[in-house]
Amino acid sequence: MNNISSLNLNLPMTCTSSRKSNSISHTRGRRDLGQALLELTLLLPIFLLLLIGTVEFGRLAYASIEVADAARAGVQYGAQSNTAAANNAAIQQAATYDAPDIKGLTAVATHTCKCSSGAASANCLASDCATGTHLVEWVQVNTTAVVDPLFHLPGLPNIFTLKGQAIMRVTR
Repeated sequence: MNNISSLNLNLPMTCTSSRKSNSISHTRGRRDLGQALLELTLLLPIFLLLLIGTVEFGRLAYASIEVADAARAGVQYGAQSNTAAANNAAIQQAATYDAPDIKGLTAVATHTCKCSSGAASANCLASDCATGTHLVEWVQVNTTAVVDPLFHLPGLPNIFTLKGQAIMRVTR
């Protein structure tokens, strides 16, 4: 006594028209492509500006590190001994050789002395100090380099002057 007409299967009714759905999806694809092209056109200059800024910042950071490291290398050379500390030309050469990638790097070395009591020493000789005190020597190296950026952007300087400084006590 099964009645087939009383069965409720709740099957979805689908009807597809291949012609109509293809034209709708094809039009939507063109519209999406046009919108994507417009977004790319608007955002590409911003992305390029960010990329250029990142490259310039990286170059300046690298150059700044090189200038500071050159000062450190020069002062390390001079702090080795009393003889090395007195040779300003060799200290400056050690500093400039440490940063061969930086064009126009200049280094200035100075050698200073004081007695451990705080009194000045004119000739950097131990005899300049009073009895019971000893001579204390320092070497200082200042480095400078001028970096020209690859891209001159509005609002930023056309050249950047980078400076480095290192001071170290001479070992005895």
